[in-house]
Amino acid sequence: MNWTCVPFAELTVQQLHDVLRLRAEVFVVEQHCVFLEIDGLDPLTWHLLGVGDDGQLLAYTRLIPPGVKAPDALIGRVVTSPAARGGGSGRALMAESVARCEALWPGHAITLHAQAHLERFYASFGFAPSGEPYVEDGIPHIEMRKPLP
Repeated sequence: MNWTCVPFAELTVQQLHDVLRLRAEVFVVEQHCVFLEIDGLDPLTWHLLGVGDDGQLLAYTRLIPPGVKAPDALIGRVVTSPAARGGGSGRALMAESVARCEALWPGHAITLHAQAHLERFYASFGFAPSGEPYVEDGIPHIEMRKPLP
């Protein structure tokens, strides 16, 4: 997988299209969540794109700087293309997301809002529950935090 991590203003039009399409495909259509997926935070964040050798977007996360939405850095909109699942793309995406957050914002903890059934997956990257479970868009979630090393 080839990784690109850029602020919003440096996304190409094609990259932005591919990101929005993948997010809508998974979060809105596949997960049956009717919500305003384009929430206004994209211009304030960094975007991590994992692209296959064929140029297809396979994995993506949105990296939100500390102070934008919370005191910590945030990893959000974690998504793997249905075509890329089962081969380790999700694990590679999270490893890369954590590494990029640590490089971009050293000295800051990292938070994410995990779908509850993925709690053990995120725990394998050093995240621990930091709040009570809650339901968002009909899906159980839990806030998780990776403290400073």
